[in-house]
Amino acid sequence: MDELIDILNDKGDFTGETVMKSVAHKKGLFHQTVHIWFYTENGEVLIQRRGKNKDTHPLLWDVSVAGHIGAGEAIEVSALREIEEEIGLVVKQKELQKIGIFKSIQKHHEELIDCEFHHTFICKLKTSLQNLKKQDSEVEALDLIALSDFKKSIAANDSDRKFVPHETSYYNSIYSEIQKKL
Repeated sequence: MDELIDILNDKGDFTGETVMKSVAHKKGLFHQTVHIWFYTENGEVLIQRRGKNKDTHPLLWDVSVAGHIGAGEAIEVSALREIEEEIGLVVKQKELQKIGIFKSIQKHHEELIDCEFHHTFICKLKTSLQNLKKQDSEVEALDLIALSDFKKSIAANDSDRKFVPHETSYYNSIYSEIQKKL
């Protein structure tokens, strides 16, 4: 779905410009996204398999919930909206713990360049996997993976390509922050 988003410079500062998401991707303009990683008290991480019709990384495993921040939209409001849309879960803003902002540049092809600042959160999953309702247009599947297996999968990602190819340092940050909560 195309939407109006705010444009940033390469340092993450607002430029005052807004464009449609498709234009930002075509021109490689920096913009904001939210990433929310859910974990269980049993040491599992919720992962989503991206929809088969996604423009980027279809059917690869990725962050529990992610999405673009709409123009003028508050970061936390966007995170809560995306959680409800993608997995049918309502959480309170105070349950989100922001762990950082990660700069990411991925050139998929000449007409699709993702230049993003991921506002990244972790959140404790307080319901069972069966109670989640995936958004069929965005999410192919949801699964829980043991944190130890998550770490092994990250390390092996170059060879098996099961996960979206985010920077290893990004994945290691997620692992470390969730590990601190257990």
